[in-house]
Amino acid sequence: MVAAILKRLASILITALLVAILSFTVIYFSPGNPAEVLLTQGHMISGFDANIVEMYAERLGLDQSLPVQLRNWLGGVIRGDLGFSFRTGVPVWEEFTARFGLTFSLMLFGTAVMMATGVTLGIISALYHNRIVDRIISILVILNTSIPNFWMALLFLWIFALTLQWLPSFGFHGFASLILPGTVLGIGRSSSIIMLTKSCLIEEMNSLYSTTARAKGLSEPTVLARHILKNIALPIITMCGMQMNGMLGGSVIVESIFGLPGIGNFLLNSIQMKDMPAIAGFVFLICIIIILINLLVDILYFLIDPKVRLAMYAKEI
Repeated sequence: MVAAILKRLASILITALLVAILSFTVIYFSPGNPAEVLLTQGHMISGFDANIVEMYAERLGLDQSLPVQLRNWLGGVIRGDLGFSFRTGVPVWEEFTARFGLTFSLMLFGTAVMMATGVTLGIISALYHNRIVDRIISILVILNTSIPNFWMALLFLWIFALTLQWLPSFGFHGFASLILPGTVLGIGRSSSIIMLTKSCLIEEMNSLYSTTARAKGLSEPTVLARHILKNIALPIITMCGMQMNGMLGGSVIVESIFGLPGIGNFLLNSIQMKDMPAIAGFVFLICIIIILINLLVDILYFLIDPKVRLAMYAKEI
């Protein structure tokens, strides 16, 4: 297992660099002059003199070709320097670390909502399979899958913040500010957990070991708690890891709607301003986080499932 983890860790940097280089290249060839966009930020000016724009581009190193800019950026990454944000003038690493805690808290809260909603409704749907409760949950799953995150965020904002005034509507004011956006992220990603829990549970409830456990006199709740839920944990953990990765992407829109100063909101503003060092640096670090989450899922697989451990031992032998 240690050897497998070391191999995965060695590939993390290469994968993250390739993704960052791709995003850097896409922004480089996208329409608009970054120097002009940055100069007009916050000003009611349609444009600047061409000489001023050219001087500013030269100051930022934007007058150089793509290979040269990439070489300079990669050289900084190797030295542990992600550069400075064109927009704020602050080192990219400081901008990321200052915002990551908020986004990570939002992701954890969303994951808790997703798992609580998904597993609970999945179990209920399986226990009442082909009954009215199951059909209602199936309809809710279809609706939830069809509704985009930004629409659900606006709906929750209108109901709970503006109409009922139970929760803050904009900005970060403590834990209460995470409830609405975290619930939006969690509920929006819960449909796959519901359907996976339901299908796995129905399959395990009809298995031979479940029938044997019932024949021994165990009650249905005991069979469910002691045997079935443990056996369906692995696919649910895998799906949870995938959805957590998706929440990092979904946080870009949700943080912008709720005005949260997280990495998603900053990244969206950087894309609009063509802040290339910030975009490349944030994408690089987010990619590392996503790969680490996948690695954590693999480690949990190893710790929970003895068959995985036996397979690794057999491969080593």
